[in-house]
Amino acid sequence: MARKATGKITVEERGPVLLAHMDGGELQEFGPILAQELEKVVDRADEDPNIHAVVFTGTHPDRFIGHAEVRWLQEGGATVPSVGVKGASALSSVARGVNNLGGMESVVGKTPLWPAIELERTHETFLKMNRSGVIFIAALNGSALGLGAEFAWANDVRIFAEGDHVLGQPEVLFGIMPGGGGTQRLTRLVGTHRSLMAVLEGKPFTPAEALEIGAVDAVVSPEELIDTAIAYGERLGSRAKTSLAAIKRSIYFGGSDDLESGLHMERAEFLATALSQEGQAGMLNYMAATDRAGELPLYQPGGYEAALREGTVRAAIRESGEG
Repeated sequence: MARKATGKITVEERGPVLLAHMDGGELQEFGPILAQELEKVVDRADEDPNIHAVVFTGTHPDRFIGHAEVRWLQEGGATVPSVGVKGASALSSVARGVNNLGGMESVVGKTPLWPAIELERTHETFLKMNRSGVIFIAALNGSALGLGAEFAWANDVRIFAEGDHVLGQPEVLFGIMPGGGGTQRLTRLVGTHRSLMAVLEGKPFTPAEALEIGAVDAVVSPEELIDTAIAYGERLGSRAKTSLAAIKRSIYFGGSDDLESGLHMERAEFLATALSQEGQAGMLNYMAATDRAGELPLYQPGGYEAALREGTVRAAIRESGEG
């Protein structure tokens, strides 16, 4: 008997950090309902100036996200005839256009175009995370394969719990390939050849292997996982949200472009932050404190450490006695 698609995200507020518990049902799968719930959480965090970080973790005792609902992928593909790469490219472009229009579910929801639209919407949610001034953190309480791993790659920070867990892209073993960004984001994390070999073979990383190659940022005990992830969120999220968004866009999008185009993006994002009210105030206060003390606040004893701790040069100015 076919199981009914499920998906739910329960959110706790931890000050400026949202702790999002992802429930993919009995098998902890990533399906269309969970994708819709994820989009809502990302939009909520992005639009709320008081939310600076989101920590995602799984409700299954041994899985962060098992992988995509295979039935979701298979049934969606069964409604569309084999079209080849060029035809699939055209289908993807049409799906993007329909998503940009919005409100088209009632028109195309039962057509062969709908699977491509759902995939496009999931990609767009991941891209929203990459453009956002919110820090997104995957607290991997267990294994994540396929789309589960791709969701982890889309986060800014990945903390992996110790244990008999794995993280990777097994799609080649199904006779398909990653479709949620795995070939792109994993490659940017660990390098072309490591990514190529992992995706070609379909062999996942253990926590220790993932840490060694930079696929995750830390491996901690299960008991420390959530506190560690929230601490990352509080620390990184203490920086100006507009600055974080500009930095993330420059690195995620400009960093994979050619050098000239990447530098152009960086200049544009820099000027936008430097000309902002917050940027101007920060620089003026720093200059005034330097003139009063005859020294740069970041070079005063304890100044840089205070700025890192609080996420602002105002802390360095206070530490120097000039604030």
